[in-house]
Formats: sequence, C-alpha cells, structure tokens
Amino acid sequence: MPIHEPGGPQRGRCAVASTRTNAKPVNKKKLVLVAVIVMLLVGLVLINFSGPDRKVETDIPHLYTVDDPQFRRSMGLLMGPALVDGNKTTELINGDAIFASMLQAIRGARKTILFETYIYWSGDIGTAFADALADRARAGVKVHVLVDWVGSAKMDGELLDKLKSAGVEVEKYHPLRWYNLARLNNRTHRKLLIVDGTVGFTGGVGIAPVWTGNAQDPDHWRDSHYRVEGPVVAQMQSVMLDNWSKTTGKLLHGAQYFPELKAVGGESAQMFASSPNGGSESMMMMYLLAITAATRTIDLSSAYFVPDDITRKALVAAVRRGVKVRIITPGEHIDAETVRRASRGLWGDLLEAGVQIYEYQPTMYHCKVMIVDGLMTSVGSTNFDVRSFRLNDEANLNIYDTAFAARQTRVFEADLAQSRRITLQAWKTRPYTDKLHEHTLALFGSLL
Repeated sequence: MPIHEPGGPQRGRCAVASTRTNAKPVNKKKLVLVAVIVMLLVGLVLINFSGPDRKVETDIPHLYTVDDPQFRRSMGLLMGPALVDGNKTTELINGDAIFASMLQAIRGARKTILFETYIYWSGDIGTAFADALADRARAGVKVHVLVDWVGSAKMDGELLDKLKSAGVEVEKYHPLRWYNLARLNNRTHRKLLIVDGTVGFTGGVGIAPVWTGNAQDPDHWRDSHYRVEGPVVAQMQSVMLDNWSKTTGKLLHGAQYFPELKAVGGESAQMFASSPNGGSESMMMMYLLAITAATRTIDLSSAYFVPDDITRKALVAAVRRGVKVRIITPGEHIDAETVRRASRGLWGDLLEAGVQIYEYQPTMYHCKVMIVDGLMTSVGSTNFDVRSFRLNDEANLNIYDTAFAARQTRVFEADLAQSRRITLQAWKTRPYTDKLHEHTLALFGSLL
C-alpha cells in the first residue's frame, strides 16, 4: 500500500486544478524510461528471489531405513559425494571452545589455509583471526580467504589491508556489479576452514563478537562447530575450492592442497554442498531423503526454521509412521524477528500431527543440526528454510556413526532443557494480531 503524507492526495488535486494553465507538458520519453527502469528493477527482484526453475514438488516415498545399505548408496550416488570411512569428528560447543580450536589450527599451519565464511565482522575476534592468518602468510603458508560480500559488510578496511599486505589472498563472493545483479541474492552461507588439507572445520559460527563467550547471556549466541580429520577433509577442501575457482578463475591443486589422508577414526562421512549455480536443490533433497528414511527419531536444531509445504508434509508423514520429531528453534532472542514470526505461522499442521517444537530461551540459538534414528547426523551451515535450500551456497557434513550421533543427542537434550515447548493449544490461542502478523509473513518466507 502506498504511503502518503497527511492530506497529500487532497492537496495534490487542488494544486493541479489551480495551476493547470501553467503546467508543463509531460515528457513521454522520460515516462517511458522510468517505466522501463521500474520494470527492470521488479524483474531483478523476482529473479533474485525466485530460485531455480525446477523445484521439488512431489513426495519422496519411504523405501528403506537409515541403517539400510541402500540408504547410504542413495545418499552417496544419487544425492552427493561418496561416503568415505576412517574419519573423526569432534564437536565444539560455543565460541570460546570453537575459536580456540580454529585459531590453534591456523597458527599451526605449515603449507595451506583455506577459509570460506559468510559473516566476518570487525572486533576483537575478527582481529585475532586476521592476525593469525596474516602471520602464517608472512611465514610462507599459502592462505586463501573467501568472504561473502554481504556478510562481510561490517569488516573494516583495515583488516582487509592487514591480510592483503601480509600476502593473504582475499576475495569477496558476488560483490555488487552490474553484470551479476541477477545473482545478488545468491550468497555463500558456508563456513569452511581447512588447514594443510588435513584438518577441517564446519558448523554454524561466523567471525563476529556475538559468537564469542559461552552463550552466557543474550549478547553471546549458542552455536556448535565441528573439527574434522580423515579422508572426508579432501571433500571439504574440494567444496571450498569450487567457489574459489568460480570467484577467481584459478584452480588450486597439488599435494599441498590434497595430501594423502589416512584413516584416523571409525566414522563414515560425506561433505554435502549445494548452490543455485548447480545442484541448488540437492541439499533440500538430502534432508527430505533422510527424513523419509527415518523410523524412530528426528532431532532438528534450526536457527531459521521456515519449512515450505513439501518439507512440512515430510515431517508430518514421519510422525504418522511413528517417528518422534523434536525441533529446537530460537525464542524471543533472535536476530531476525520476521523470520521467527513467519516460522510460527507455519506450525499448525506440524503441531496437530504431533511434532514437538521448542523455543530456546537463554539467547539466540544458531545451531544447525539434524540427527536421524541415532545414526546419521548432518551438521553445517544449512538452515531449514527456502533461502538455504534454494538461494544460498551451503555445505553440510553428514556423519554416519552411532557414537557421534549419541553425543549430539546429549547436546540436543541439554539445549532442550533450556527451551520452552510450544503446545498446539498455546499456538491456537495466541493473540489474533500475532496470528495475522505471522500468517502474513509466512506467505513471504522465501524473501526473509
């Protein structure tokens, strides 16, 4: 609805009537030009938020369970890269533990560092990472940093200068240019750090003050990150290098980037990636296939939970098969209140089916984890929303290991203990104004 100044339309009509004889002739060429520009801008917005032409619109049938070898074959051959054995993944809970481990790995680098992240802001932690990366570059380590153009908007030029002057290769993903306006809404949301081709990190953490600390108050977020060793690190490296080559036109390869990796643990794993530039809906299909295969439990942590029709149907179908579905999403402490409102507007059929939905209370909940049947765990950058499934570049590590899944279930239940369950009755009896606001925002979920 257009917004006018008080009395504006009335005042405008009077002015036209009293000055008609002095009015200047309308410049039709200018009107046509303005109309064309407006049409182009509208088209650009629609292109940026429309996602790919092909969309997943049909149900995926339940054909096998998560522990069936056919499920692993489908995940490796149909969905993504092959599963590789011999990996070890360590969970890191909240900023103090996460950043200490990442910085230790960077400071110990001998040959190469590759770092791709959505958020990189200035502040003490941003400076600490810049100092560590610059130090290794000066020592002769090849350091490549890819930050998202939007996500790094709060990164001071001084930090960039410090990195570049030390020899760090720094690039920004999809900066604003006239020739890539149609890709403006395609951001890299990935969080990947690979050191010497042997140790990798992924999860939900960006480089910003809100991720520091130990989730002790609303100014310090709750999040998880993961340290990875073993053959799957080569897949992590490959995912990062794909975006690096798309951005720079340079292919990084050789033993210093892809050394021989021996087994260090007992986990099977794969590094799953998606991008609107190719395979945009593979992440969504991976989630759907895992949900459809579930027979016992699905525990989902999601910072931004805005499920579309097909994903809601899959979760409802899982409950009707007897699967216990529990979801934790942010409560009142959230950096995007419109997303929370849109999410709540979509909960009706989920709650009616028996899906258990919880809102985390102490601080912003930024975790992105799915645990299926106590066997498969998917961790990484992907949120359960249209933006992650169809618009962003995302990366998730899928781990097939009961011991790892059991540890993550314990982490999930610790978060559950600090969350408030939203019942169907409470959802139905919320204020009418909340219902109107939430259902309206839910209609525009892909734009949030």
